[in-house]
Formats: sequence, structure tokens, C-alpha cells
Amino acid sequence: MVEERGKLFRGVLDPADRISEVLFGLIMVLISTGTLSVLTAGKAEVRTMIIGALGCNVAWGIIDAGMYLMACLDERGRTLLALQAIHRAGNQAEARRAVADALPPSFAEFLTDAEIEPIRRRLAALAYPPTQPRLTSEDVLGAVAVGAVVALTTLPVVLPFLIFEEVLTALRISNAIAIAMLFLCGYAFARCTGLHPWLTGLLMVAVGALLVAVAIVLGG
Repeated sequence: MVEERGKLFRGVLDPADRISEVLFGLIMVLISTGTLSVLTAGKAEVRTMIIGALGCNVAWGIIDAGMYLMACLDERGRTLLALQAIHRAGNQAEARRAVADALPPSFAEFLTDAEIEPIRRRLAALAYPPTQPRLTSEDVLGAVAVGAVVALTTLPVVLPFLIFEEVLTALRISNAIAIAMLFLCGYAFARCTGLHPWLTGLLMVAVGALLVAVAIVLGG
């Protein structure tokens, strides 16, 4: 059971779309820290910034968890509709088209009818699928994992403000941590998509800094 949950969490947290959500959460935190003035900020301003950053990312984590559950329903619903189409097909050619339509276009265009036929036979032999998709406990666990990752993105960036009393020191360390996280996200994204890891990591730092600057100029 522990091993199965470990595989589930790796499956939820590793893909490129999860990295993108972490990047979004990280950028939101940087917008909060970027608007903090080192000349005038006191304990009250720092506390307000921390609460705002935590609240913003917790809210986004909850939203992202809900979107993840919707995506699970969408994917499972499309699968059920494809299986129902295969079972309802009037002949084998129609069923093969249903199988081909369910495959990614980049794969389906390279498969012949003879290669699709074994897939059709195996799917047709399955019991008739349910009429409606349903969420499972694994889906809920995945949503919790997604929401937690987005929310926890805040902690490394705001932690220096909880440790160091001097705002300038805390801000410099916070920015260094954020830069490192941006680079690591870019590096991981490159490993998922086949891009150059180091170049993508550096590009992610530059793009992240640009997005934060634009957001601050436009009012956050």
C-alpha cells in the first residue's frame, strides 16, 4: 500500500503540468516579496506580506486541486465514451474508427487497421463500461498532493523573513532561494520535455523574473 501511494504521488507530482503549477505559485510569492520596500518595511509590513503570500498560494492550491479533479473526470469520461462507442459499433470497421479516435493523433496516423484490430478485440471483450465517470480515492489523494505542492511553494521563499529580522538580508536570501527554485523547475521541465536542462533552467529564471516585474508594474 505504501509503495502504491508512493507511485501515485510520483505520478501526480512529476509531469510538466505540475511543474507549471509550482512555477505559477512561485511567481505569485515573488510578486508579494517584490513589492516589499527594504527602506520602509517594518514587522507589520513583513507580517502582512507573509500572510498575503501564504493565503494566496493556499487559495490557488485549493483551486488547482479542484481543477485536477475536473481533469480526472474529463479523462475518465472520455475513456468511457470511447469504450461505449466501441461496444455500440455496428461493425468492426466502425469500432476500429472509434479506437483510432481515442488514440493520440500522432500515434493513430501511423497505425493500420490490422494493427488496431487486436486492440479493438480486446476492448470489445471487456464488460460494458459504466454510464458515468466517477472519482476514486486515488483521485482525491492526487488532488491533495497537487494542492499541497502549490501551497508549500510559498514556504522556502518566505522562510527567511521568519528567521532574519533585517528585511534586506531576508529579502536577498529569499530572492536567492526563489532563483534556485526557478532554475530547478526549468531543469525538471526540460527533463520531462527533452529540452536542454541547463539552458531551460536559466531561461526559466529570466522568464520568471520578467513575469514578476510585469506583474508588479501592472499592480500585482
